Amino acid sequence: MVIFFSVLVVLVCVCLGFFILIQNPKGGGLSGNVGGVGNQLMGVKQTTDVLEKGTWIFATALVILALTSVMFLKTKHSAASDDKSLIQQINTSQPAAPKK
Repeated sequence: MVIFFSVLVVLVCVCLGFFILIQNPKGGGLSGNVGGVGNQLMGVKQTTDVLEKGTWIFATALVILALTSVMFLKTKHSAASDDKSLIQQINTSQPAAPKK
């Protein structure tokens, strides 16, 4: 299950990076780079809306995947049990004899 979540996280990261990189910070975005084809199909306003919504969707999906993937991680020992075993080892060990 961890491998499944890892693959999903990588795919979402790649898609999020793609959506971020094709946006133009000055507002041109995908419609300015395609040479007018984007304007004829969806229009400038709709193109930027789709890119912005896609960015938010993939960012939200990444956060949800990161938070839910923690539930499927298997831990062998908890920190409390490690502390208890360490304390038992310290209590049962014999102190070194003082040197004279």
